[in-house]
Amino acid sequence: MIGKLSGVIAEKSPPQVLIDVQGVGYELDVPMSTFYNLPALGERTSLLTHLSIREDAHVLFGFLTAEERATFRQLIKISGVGPKMALSLLSGLSVAELAQAVSKQEAGRLVKVPGIGKKTAERLLLELKGKLGPDLALPASLANDNQGDILQALVALGYSEKEATAALKLLPPDVGVSDGIKQALKSLSR
Repeated sequence: MIGKLSGVIAEKSPPQVLIDVQGVGYELDVPMSTFYNLPALGERTSLLTHLSIREDAHVLFGFLTAEERATFRQLIKISGVGPKMALSLLSGLSVAELAQAVSKQEAGRLVKVPGIGKKTAERLLLELKGKLGPDLALPASLANDNQGDILQALVALGYSEKEATAALKLLPPDVGVSDGIKQALKSLSR
């Protein structure tokens, strides 16, 4: 799985971005919150990614923050919410605004996002209750590549984002990837 791309921005056409990584161009769909915060064409950037594999296509989604990607992954777990709808939600609301709407059960805020009807908004509020907010927010120290790699490894091993994030918070900030995975697995097995 492709977890992160670092390269030069070759093209920008909302909601798509083309990142040139040492001669290979990766096309990514990004939420507008990420799109507006990207540097100019020709400048370097680094995006966290999520690869969606369907019968007819492999689609790569990009995010500037781990919090956005974690929220995206939480959204696509919900029945009836695909990657495009999740991207639309993250384009219409910030992660904090979405978490606030869920905690206050404000369906009206979700319905304002294009493509979200009343029934979908109600389903989102029901299924996301208790799953967004401080528990989902990844530590600021996740800017460290090692911690991002540790998180991905734990998720790949079958742990939820929430469990993996909780284990990450217990690790020292400068831990190596292999040691971090071992320590996180020990804390998760308790």
